[in-house]
Amino acid sequence: MSKLSLKPLVSTAWLGDRLGAPGVVLLDASWYLPTAGRDARAEFLAAHLPGARWFDLDAASDPTSPLPHMLPPPAQFAACAAALGVSDDSTVVVYDGSGNNLTAARVWWMFRLFGHEQVAVLDGGLGKWRAEGRPLERGVVRPEAGRFTARAAGLPVRTMAQVELALARETEQVVDLRSAGRFEGRDPEPRPGLPSGHMEGALNLPFSDLVAADGTGLPLDALRARIRQAGIALDRPIIATCGSGTSACNLLLALARLGEGEAAVYDGSWTEWAGAGRPIVRAGDHR
Repeated sequence: MSKLSLKPLVSTAWLGDRLGAPGVVLLDASWYLPTAGRDARAEFLAAHLPGARWFDLDAASDPTSPLPHMLPPPAQFAACAAALGVSDDSTVVVYDGSGNNLTAARVWWMFRLFGHEQVAVLDGGLGKWRAEGRPLERGVVRPEAGRFTARAAGLPVRTMAQVELALARETEQVVDLRSAGRFEGRDPEPRPGLPSGHMEGALNLPFSDLVAADGTGLPLDALRARIRQAGIALDRPIIATCGSGTSACNLLLALARLGEGEAAVYDGSWTEWAGAGRPIVRAGDHR
């Protein structure tokens, strides 16, 4: 099968026309914080897009790190992808059930980081697909194993030390994609024992603000305006962060839609920063 032309987002209509096409692999990347009271695996078994395979984000993260969702070694990611039937020539479409691409953008970014460009996010995810009355199926999907090669694509990832330096020297804009309440220190973090607040000098753009009410990506003009309203300069380097490096990837997805190049991801994100006792600012603090 010749490669399909892919934008970062593909519509439900686009995917509906290609369900079951050779080489098109659908991945349900749903994952939820314990506080959400949702079981992503159980929900997948109850209803998923026809032929979709469940991408276990935890299983595709570094098992040796005490931090959640840290990038795995290339060989581990390759094994996870191949087990789901993904090959080097596959067209991968990722979705989740969050309504705002909580995890789909992370998996999209991971595939690209490991050298697989033929990947897109389903615009509106499971919610829009379901709302349109499109087909769903139940149960376990057991695909034939693929042949996937993980290659270093050179996409930038930042460490805590690099983020500290960027903030101190103002060489890169640090953009936190957590909710405003968590960023300002008004709402608790979903991970027990972790204080809320933000890094001094960071900007806030909640990832949920990058989608419309139906979960589809904002129109490009509105998306560009929303990014600028957050104080982000599109002509300056950006580091995206969040709670665990997951929802932060929505900013990278947005930049890809706008054709604005790449941002870096702070993979340890707030869990590492706050857990390490780094300086925290809260709303009302004197700076």
